Amino acid sequence: MPTQQLKFKPGINREVTSYTAEGGWYDMDKVRFRNGLPEKIGGWERVSSNTFLGTCRALFTWNDLTPETLLAVGTNVKYYIDRGGAYYDVTPIRETTAAGDVTFSATDGSATITVSDTNHGSIPGDFVTFSGAVSLGGNITADVLNAEYEISTVPNANSYTITATATANSSDTGNGGASTVGAYQINIGATTALPFSGWGAGPWSAGTWGNGQVDPTDLAGIRVWSQGNFGEDLVFGYRGGELYYFDTSAGYSNRAVLVSSLSGASNVPTIQNYILVSDTSRFVFCFGANELGGRTHDPMLIRWSDQEDVTNWTPSDTNQAGDVRLSRGSEIITAQQSRQEILVWTDSAVYSMQYVGFGSGVWSTQLLGDNISIASQNATAYAAGISFWMGLDKFYLYDGRIQPLPCAVKRYVFNDFNRDQFAQVHAGTNEQYNEIWWFYCSADSDTLDRYVVYNYVQNIWYYGNMGRTAWLDSELGSYPTAATYNGKLVYHEIGTDDAETSTPVAIDAYITSAQFDIDSGDRFSFVWRMLPDVTFTGSTSDAPAATISLLPLANSGSGYNNPTSEGGSNAGTVTRTTTIPVEQYTGQVNTRVRGRQLAFKIESDGLGVQWQLGVPRIDIRPDGRR
Repeated sequence: MPTQQLKFKPGINREVTSYTAEGGWYDMDKVRFRNGLPEKIGGWERVSSNTFLGTCRALFTWNDLTPETLLAVGTNVKYYIDRGGAYYDVTPIRETTAAGDVTFSATDGSATITVSDTNHGSIPGDFVTFSGAVSLGGNITADVLNAEYEISTVPNANSYTITATATANSSDTGNGGASTVGAYQINIGATTALPFSGWGAGPWSAGTWGNGQVDPTDLAGIRVWSQGNFGEDLVFGYRGGELYYFDTSAGYSNRAVLVSSLSGASNVPTIQNYILVSDTSRFVFCFGANELGGRTHDPMLIRWSDQEDVTNWTPSDTNQAGDVRLSRGSEIITAQQSRQEILVWTDSAVYSMQYVGFGSGVWSTQLLGDNISIASQNATAYAAGISFWMGLDKFYLYDGRIQPLPCAVKRYVFNDFNRDQFAQVHAGTNEQYNEIWWFYCSADSDTLDRYVVYNYVQNIWYYGNMGRTAWLDSELGSYPTAATYNGKLVYHEIGTDDAETSTPVAIDAYITSAQFDIDSGDRFSFVWRMLPDVTFTGSTSDAPAATISLLPLANSGSGYNNPTSEGGSNAGTVTRTTTIPVEQYTGQVNTRVRGRQLAFKIESDGLGVQWQLGVPRIDIRPDGRR
């Protein structure tokens, strides 16, 4: 008989059974498609050996006037500027005490120091920096006290504890003196979403009696940031917080300050849910802000500053500051600058904002679509002039009109999804490969552990397992940059291995086809030879190798044979699974596989291995009808 080519359609299809998806691929991890053929994704390596504190939820890059490329890194604990791989802590200060308001007390033999400060406003995990303190008399010297500390516990509103870098002795009986000053950084945020649920949650009568309602998009507790560069400087803030400004020319030893503290500040919003600096005429927008002259938060109100002025938010006949309230939905979730407009998502609609100039309302709004969901603030990505986003149960795109994005892995994604953690979803582009990546939490995980990819040129989907808390693909960088759960930034699509640490680790990658008939599938066939077609171009190993497995079935519902148990239930109908190590110059492999249907799998787990599959062939012989 002639050889049978094993040629499969690109992309994964999990909307049907494995047998129904014949001719395609059905399962994978860390594999993509190039020109319709599967290949292992590129590796990643750490940007530097330095680490940041907390879980990163925001990456943003821009240039100063040098020009030097800067990277903002926003975590649930801190806000940093990454400059050449070094992290500069620019986290704003929420309060600085008067001299003498802070006092210390120590216990002999303990490193725990109790700090007294009336109405300090801190929570465990916050950071405070002390200055002006004198020695407590023993091991707890001035140098020990005058430093930054993380707050360990908060017994009450007037005291908290820290863990000193030295252990107190019997001489540490002082209180730090009358000149101690405490500078408190803004309160930290949580790393996972805490959905607002229970009695009283949601609108009146929502949910069952005594239970209230869970809102899957509620962002209570999770710290997410938004930001934009205002020239060489940075405007940023966390959701539900104030508006901060980092002046690059002031130097990286300085912290960001409130915009409302800058010279000439007028009616700067005191609360916002999302910040954007427009490409058109440089307006600063706050989405979901307090009303002008008040402090009441209106989650559907959009306010913008005067043109080219981050400080002036008071509308007048001589400036272009202004505001508008949207009507569809209960909360603005996010916004995005596109080619000719600013797109705004509420929790149920999408709007367009366009600049119309002085005397015409400055910015006009238009409803683009209603009854539309969005998973999170960071669930959108923009590529090839199209906006893509993840909803609560489907994907969407906007290319001039809003439409659902057909998805061949929709059930796989949304049927195994931790819906309490929608707020963690984030998207990013990988322009080199024409991809949109979404990271999300699987059903049993409170942390990001899965990704799903849409290739908008090939119009295909694929997925895998990976934990990245933020992603940035920018023309200012050579590689996509991502944040890990280990406090590190990594460059993606570089090398072949996981080089997050100084010791590279192999990346396990595989792809498995859907089930397909051997010959016509009406009788048993015997596969006695395979002619592999694999290229290892890009490998750094001297002997790159992948493993090909032929997974036979007696019929589409019988399950694969267990190769380690010849006496299993499939014995006698399916001889065994054949697993074939394929190296760079393997020309053919003899096999012994018997069945009516077959699935094909290629995988690798070696260091320095990069591969792309071509079109392998199998030699088959008829082997009877039973």
